[in-house]
Amino acid sequence: MRGLFLYKIDGSNLEEIKENPFSKEVELHKLCESNLENIFGLNFVKREFSFNNFRLDTLAFNESSKSFVIIEYKNTSNFSVIDQGYAYLSLLLNNKADFILEYNENCNSTLKRDDVDWSQSRVIFVSPSFNNYQKESINFKDLPFELWEVKRFTNDTMYFNPIKVSRNAASIKSISTTNEEINIVNKEVKVITEENHYKNGSEETIELYEKIREYILSLDTNIIINCRNPYIGFDINNKNLYGITLLKKSLKLWINARTGKLDDLKNIARDVSKIGHWGNGDYEIQISNNEDIEYIYSLIRQLYKMESL
Repeated sequence: MRGLFLYKIDGSNLEEIKENPFSKEVELHKLCESNLENIFGLNFVKREFSFNNFRLDTLAFNESSKSFVIIEYKNTSNFSVIDQGYAYLSLLLNNKADFILEYNENCNSTLKRDDVDWSQSRVIFVSPSFNNYQKESINFKDLPFELWEVKRFTNDTMYFNPIKVSRNAASIKSISTTNEEINIVNKEVKVITEENHYKNGSEETIELYEKIREYILSLDTNIIINCRNPYIGFDINNKNLYGITLLKKSLKLWINARTGKLDDLKNIARDVSKIGHWGNGDYEIQISNNEDIEYIYSLIRQLYKMESL
């Protein structure tokens, strides 16, 4: 039985929309690469970067995390995600100067070695389908690989689906291995999770965070959590809406709107547009209890409504 049915409504009739498979891998490659920012929120660096007998399909850079991202396109499911992913990250971490040089030669800005957060390096695999073995192989909460399934249809639309890791997934560090390449990568590359941020909070602030987290996620099923250092981001369509940092006695919430755009009658949001701060946007709210939680929800909802118009 097929798992996905799509139809176009034509009056009272349904006209089936069928998949239009990619006949060549390069078609998928070019489409994704031309839309890197829209799909993944990444900046293009170079196409088919060849180095040390490897050929990387796309080299990209994440301005938000200041890290390199390698993207690999596949039109088949007969490959090992783990083996190839670790090989690419090992290549990157062992040749940092060469990757920086490639960035500087192809982009309109200059990077220095210390400008890059190497711990946030990752590999993205893009394919029309992944088999169950591949999906299960990346089911670890801190593995620096992403799988994205993409399908093209006969009505000139495309479907992108990131394969999500189970919330109860184990840590990759719980798996012992004698593979030196894997051990080196795991030691340097760190996938930040909510649990990492919980260590900075207390029982009270974690409970407060989880209430706000639940409210934000209830606004739209497309909002995803993107843990950064040093805040937890809530993003939609590759745009950050909110950022939260857990502290021992309070939370800091950033709302990504410019000064004057938020209707804050109680003036509880501080204007941080002219001072250094974490998170995106000009509004910062410090939250230590539930006293104004409903009002804070209303400010959160304001931004969501502005972005969804």
